[in-house]
Amino acid sequence: MDNVSQILAKKGNTIYSIPPDAKVYEALELMADKNVGAVAVLFKEQIVGIFSERDYARKVVLLGRSSKDLAVQDIMSTRIYYVTPEKSVDDCMALMINKKIRHLPVLENNILAGVISIGDVVKAVIGEKEFIIDQLVHYITGTASVGEY
Repeated sequence: MDNVSQILAKKGNTIYSIPPDAKVYEALELMADKNVGAVAVLFKEQIVGIFSERDYARKVVLLGRSSKDLAVQDIMSTRIYYVTPEKSVDDCMALMINKKIRHLPVLENNILAGVISIGDVVKAVIGEKEFIIDQLVHYITGTASVGEY
């Protein structure tokens, strides 16, 4: 079973971030440019929040606020759920489902090492299931090579 460090090794650990005093519009531009659904909000290299499309939709658009006048710190999610690199994919999936979140910062020694999304987790789960199915097909059909189980 994959863990968080394996997910980051496959997808990369590029972190897209913005300072808390940046305007919401700037965060949206970054997210659109990088094709991501959320960015980490960093102050002095420490994560202080997450800003996501959901924050924008619920706290700006629906309330009739202006993204060009509003600071990210005014609407970012400050309750930060995170995982460490050794956490399993199942642990991440359970946390994301239970807390209804789509992005998880990965902290290693209290330093932001990456961010994983629900898409990354689902991709890892599907990859694992495909591997198991492939192994079972080889076992059932008798086509496993010597030393394979």
